[in-house]
Amino acid sequence: MKRSPGSPAAAVALAWVGGLLGALIVVGSLEATETKVLRVQSASAFVAGRLEGVALDPLGALLLADRMDKLAGIDEPFLFSAARLPDGWVVGTGNSGRVLKVDEHGKVTVLFQAPEAVVFALWSDPDGTVFAGTSPKGKVYRIPPGGKGAVFFDPQEIYIWSLARGADGGLLVATGTQGKLYRVDSTGSGKVLYDAADTHLRALLALPSGDVLVGTASQGLVQRVSKDGTARTLFDAGGREVVAFTAAPDGTMYAAVASSESGLPEADLLAMQAQAMQQQVQGSAGPGGAPGATGGPGSATVTVTPQDGAAKTSRSEVFRISPSGVVESVWAFTDDTVYSMVWARGRLWVGTGLEGKIFSYNAASARMVLEKDADERQIMALWIEPASQRLMYAATNAAALYRSTGESERHGTYTSPALDAAQVARFGVLRWRGDLPRGATARFSVRTGVSAEPDRTWSAWSEGSSEREISLADLPPARYLQWRVELGSAGDASPRITAVEASFRHLNLRPRLTKFVALDPGEVVVPANFNPGAQIFEPTHAAKDGMFTTLQPATGVSDASKTVWKKGYRTLRWEASDANDDTLSYTLEFRREGNAEGFLPMAQELVDTWYSFDETALPDGAYRFRLRASDRKGNPDEALEAEQVSEPVVVDATPPRLASVAWEGKRIRVIVEDALNPVRSAEVSLDGGMWRPARAVDGLLDGRREALVIDLPTPPRLVVLRVMDAAYNVATFELPTKGESQ
Repeated sequence: MKRSPGSPAAAVALAWVGGLLGALIVVGSLEATETKVLRVQSASAFVAGRLEGVALDPLGALLLADRMDKLAGIDEPFLFSAARLPDGWVVGTGNSGRVLKVDEHGKVTVLFQAPEAVVFALWSDPDGTVFAGTSPKGKVYRIPPGGKGAVFFDPQEIYIWSLARGADGGLLVATGTQGKLYRVDSTGSGKVLYDAADTHLRALLALPSGDVLVGTASQGLVQRVSKDGTARTLFDAGGREVVAFTAAPDGTMYAAVASSESGLPEADLLAMQAQAMQQQVQGSAGPGGAPGATGGPGSATVTVTPQDGAAKTSRSEVFRISPSGVVESVWAFTDDTVYSMVWARGRLWVGTGLEGKIFSYNAASARMVLEKDADERQIMALWIEPASQRLMYAATNAAALYRSTGESERHGTYTSPALDAAQVARFGVLRWRGDLPRGATARFSVRTGVSAEPDRTWSAWSEGSSEREISLADLPPARYLQWRVELGSAGDASPRITAVEASFRHLNLRPRLTKFVALDPGEVVVPANFNPGAQIFEPTHAAKDGMFTTLQPATGVSDASKTVWKKGYRTLRWEASDANDDTLSYTLEFRREGNAEGFLPMAQELVDTWYSFDETALPDGAYRFRLRASDRKGNPDEALEAEQVSEPVVVDATPPRLASVAWEGKRIRVIVEDALNPVRSAEVSLDGGMWRPARAVDGLLDGRREALVIDLPTPPRLVVLRVMDAAYNVATFELPTKGESQ
């Protein structure tokens, strides 16, 4: 088993993650506790699950896959290249640098043992002669049928990346790290056909016209090289690496480009790996190795440092190049890296990693369809057998060769990702749509859990059912649901699953009150578009039998708000949330601080998150307010509440009073005091003049009892003192003239 169906990559939340697994359908009102549906009904949805013997058809439906039999397991750590022989196949490997032959019955023999660690490139001629390109001491070996292999061409390069026969019969050799394309004649004499500005030439495609299509690594260029060595760039992949080419009979060409998560081209990573393998084989570093490679006995470790900006978008992409040179994108793979391509049976076939998948692309439908989800990690080579038109592929991790049987699987299993309901839910029914031929079977099982990745804390799989509608009532409530279907064929007829959906309803969760405060005296909340010049607030009673007068905007309620000032009013404001997104209603109550007999009603059925009221209805003193938030509008049968009590709020409608007045020479000393709030301002006017501050003896107005000093340069006829407390209560006093001290 190569991939857990509940892995983070597979645990896709339907409708909450960019629509990857289809739409979230809400039945009824928009209350979160109404029934919702998790629906899987597209290729992008199904491909997120685990397919075993199951494939996707061109319309994105599940069906039994073509059966692929393992022709041979390759007892090598890595398989990098493959080619067809008249009586079998040949594969190039690493770490041991072997060229292996696989006959029609799957028997594996060593055809050639290279001194180098890796065979990245292979070519076979119709007579069975094999050419092998090795690395990291790049040489081309010629291996005749039944003969001994020997060096055919040594370009004094580090890496041989690709081999192909040109239209004129010459052997084309793509190299690195000098980025040269060689043409080698039948005697092994080679010359540089094209010297690229890039460091690695990774992919080759010999065209019938004699031109050569070349794909580079570091710069990511697709270039067309003519017979005389002149080159024309057809496409710039923006630094991504061109890894594979293939062509259709009508002359249309296809190029695959890949991005590396490390920020290095795949060629550089493979070069590091080859260098590490060579160190393992020789026990020391070979010349010209790529930096960053480490290795030792029994290992081939490549250490790279990810770079900023690497793999920001798709991991790989396939482009179509028309015979006239027009380039357009065919498909982008977010999670798969393309390693190989072939055109056959009227379709483009694409082999990928890191999860070992084979896709096919039909130009007429413009869809990329998953054909095979292999057990191995990378599909390194793809081809179609000319006589039988059966698909074959070579894979690595672990290395193996597979061949299509031409028949469909008899049985297969599809396991969905762990589908996320966003929070704990009660699941209702599972429904599926599709075709079930007579005698074919489709048995569904379901399980639930709270952890994102299925583990032993999840429920056991339910008993399989073939019903079109399956009750999930017996499953324990959970956040995640996973389903699987076991498909069985009826002769050549396969079941076909087009859509699966599961209904659910969130368990009701208690609302949350995160803030509950009283604003400063006189602050009133109004809609953000409130214009005092055009709108007025009329006093109304929120509760007809209540004592509090509140303010109601004449134009209705607005979600956006601002604060204005109205003397004598107080505003309570709060913040609340509900995990179910239920509409909340609020109730306010009050009591005098120290009163143990409980709270009294103040306002009910509030929908805004503030309440402004005339606090002069309350006698002076300290009060506490209690706020209760309820979700009963959406949950009449299982409503839940949250409550919070405010800090003490001082209600003070009484202004400061004058305690004493005394003349001291040319100044007046005044003492003012307030019962509940500190004095905030004190101003004096002499003989009707401008107001100016009265000086506090201690230098700061911050107490409920303050001594003030008023300096008088000349004897006044009228002295007026205006004092305001923190509740904005204002009192004005006429102070006695000299000789009238109090």
